[in-house]
Amino acid sequence: MATRAGLAGVAAAALMIGAMSATPARAADLDCKLRFTLSGWAAVVKHAEGTGTVTCENGQSMQVKIEAKGGGLTVGKYRIDDGRGTFSDVRTINDVLGTYAEGEAQAGAVKSGSAQVLTKGTVSLALAGTGEGVGLGVSVGAFTISRVK
Repeated sequence: MATRAGLAGVAAAALMIGAMSATPARAADLDCKLRFTLSGWAAVVKHAEGTGTVTCENGQSMQVKIEAKGGGLTVGKYRIDDGRGTFSDVRTINDVLGTYAEGEAQAGAVKSGSAQVLTKGTVSLALAGTGEGVGLGVSVGAFTISRVK
């Protein structure tokens, strides 16, 4: 009788595993956007902070804090007033949080524009923005998006 109960348990576990594997994985196709402002300075080490809002097509939104840090041959001071970002490979709004790898080349005086693509695992963030400042250089570092508490 113990064998019969053991076989029934194994059969039930196999059915659950089969049912779970038959459920398709959710696709990473949630459309999320970022609107932000950012200001900072650079003198060998780059540092910038800002705030923004992430909104997704499913109606979810969240206020976020942005911090960019890096180093390299960079000098300047800048401000982005109308920053925009588009995320790819997002399943939930929480996928946008975290630290993205950043690489950048820039040159500008007074009014300038910026565009770059950042990655964090499978999630990518394409950024664009316009603002004011003076800058010249190349930098690499981290672009961190965290939830405002």
